[in-house]
Amino acid sequence: MGHIGTGTTITFATGFFAEILDISPPGASRVSINMSHMTTTNAHAFDPGDLVDWGEMGVDLAFDPSEEPPIEDAKETVTITFPNSAASTWAFTGFMTGFEPSVPLEDRMTASATVKVDGKVTVTA
Repeated sequence: MGHIGTGTTITFATGFFAEILDISPPGASRVSINMSHMTTTNAHAFDPGDLVDWGEMGVDLAFDPSEEPPIEDAKETVTITFPNSAASTWAFTGFMTGFEPSVPLEDRMTASATVKVDGKVTVTA
């Protein structure tokens, strides 16, 4: 069953606010450790690593030149609230690692921001 993204919001603990145009929520990955040895036969053997890297969140937003992005701020709580009937959320500690505004002729000013996840994403249904 699919859902529509319209209505999704992002809340920054610092109070940073922008009109959100598009979100790429964090994705998770972890390493696989090759456990093969000289007597391994047929195929490599792997064990999962213990640490998960939740990567980064990408956000495209309407650029407001009077709103200072939290690019210099410390880690903060970031919450993505999805628009389903249960108002599911993804919350994590993170910090902004990139902010790139775009000011085109005769079009909406936008910006792309990147937020690095520090630790685990907590998913609430």
